[in-house]
Amino acid sequence: MNLDIIALMVGVIVLFVVLMFIASRFVRCPANKVLVIQGSVGGGRAVRCVHGGLAIVWPLIQDYEFLDLTPITITIPLKGALSQQNIRVNVPSTFTIAIDNNPENMTNAAVRLLGLSFRDIESMATEIIFGQLRLTIASLTIEEINQDRERFLAAIQNNIRPELQKIGLTLINVNITDITDESGYIESIGKKAASTAVNQAKIDVAEQVKKGDIGASDADRERRIKVAAFNAQAVEGENKAKAEIAQYNATLAEREAEARQRGTVANQKAESEIQIARAETEQNRLQAEQVVPREIEKRKIEIDAEAQAQKMRKEASGRADAAVIAAQAEGERLRREAAGEADAILSVKTAEAEGLQKILNAKADGFKNIVQSCGEPKDASTMLMVEKIEEIVKLQAEAIRNIKIDRITVWDSGNGEGGSSTANFMSNMIKTLPPLHEVAKMAGLDLPQYLGEAQEKKAYAAEKTNPPAKS
Repeated sequence: MNLDIIALMVGVIVLFVVLMFIASRFVRCPANKVLVIQGSVGGGRAVRCVHGGLAIVWPLIQDYEFLDLTPITITIPLKGALSQQNIRVNVPSTFTIAIDNNPENMTNAAVRLLGLSFRDIESMATEIIFGQLRLTIASLTIEEINQDRERFLAAIQNNIRPELQKIGLTLINVNITDITDESGYIESIGKKAASTAVNQAKIDVAEQVKKGDIGASDADRERRIKVAAFNAQAVEGENKAKAEIAQYNATLAEREAEARQRGTVANQKAESEIQIARAETEQNRLQAEQVVPREIEKRKIEIDAEAQAQKMRKEASGRADAAVIAAQAEGERLRREAAGEADAILSVKTAEAEGLQKILNAKADGFKNIVQSCGEPKDASTMLMVEKIEEIVKLQAEAIRNIKIDRITVWDSGNGEGGSSTANFMSNMIKTLPPLHEVAKMAGLDLPQYLGEAQEKKAYAAEKTNPPAKS
């Protein structure tokens, strides 16, 4: 039981310590300060800024500091700044600035101003204000600076505020105390206005004096003459005053015309820049509305065409592969058929060669037996020739039988010896065929005696036995 109570107490203590640790990690940010958390803040950022509320700051990996939002008043005793007319003016002024609580500008302030004192921040802001104030004065004339204070203050704010925001500051207020110039131009403008008012007052007084004198001159002629003289002098003075006033008014009108001319030129330049900006905006709009969709459509068409071409290439490649495979199969089939036909032809030719070889061997054996039976090779040749005599005679008979004779005319006188001319013609025609002994001689053989002898030999033997009688 005691162990359970101890374990419960330890658990409560551990839970209390954990809660206290977590509570100690919560940092409250006052309304007049910015909480800057440094270290690992996530999102690729260097710092994380919080204005008001709570934030958790983890130990070891994070740390925090505060930026004070209390306004700072800076006095700028600007002297000798050049205006647009190259007239040096003195513009003493007071600026009120503070750290901006805009999220983006708070980050700029945390990066650039964290750890700096009020004096360091004031010094940095003073340098920025001095430079931008001189730049603003250089773009304005004395009349614009002195007479149109609202425009002058607006130009100062438009030039200084963006530069201060770059370091995380904001411009709260601008107060111009007095504007003077070293040449006395502004003072002369004031004196000119005062002189105009004084002269007008003198003219009014002179008018009243003249009326009183004229009324009094009714009683006394001399007084009237003197009054007239005084009136003449007053008129002369009045004319001089009017001439001076006219001179001042002419000068003022000239300067006002010059100022209006510069203002008109500036307005025209601004209008031209506005027109250029509008043209660029319109061009960008047309680019976004017309050109970009067409480019996207063109790109889409190109992609579809490329996909179709790729598909066609794949299909053509597949058909080519199929054709190659079919051609290879057909070639293999033809090769096998040709190999089979070649093997069959080889087998036929081999069988024919073997048969021819057997025939030739049988003939050789037969010729050998004939030669052995005849005893002499010449006798064997004669025997072979004798075997072919019947065929030779048949061929000779075929040669005569195939001769076609349309008509034969024989002139026979009837006095021939040894037969008629017709019979001799037929006999001589038969003799045109070579006899068997001649055919055998052509083959280099002599027929045996039992086949008879050639006719020439018989005639030769008869002449040798019975020679003809000499006359």
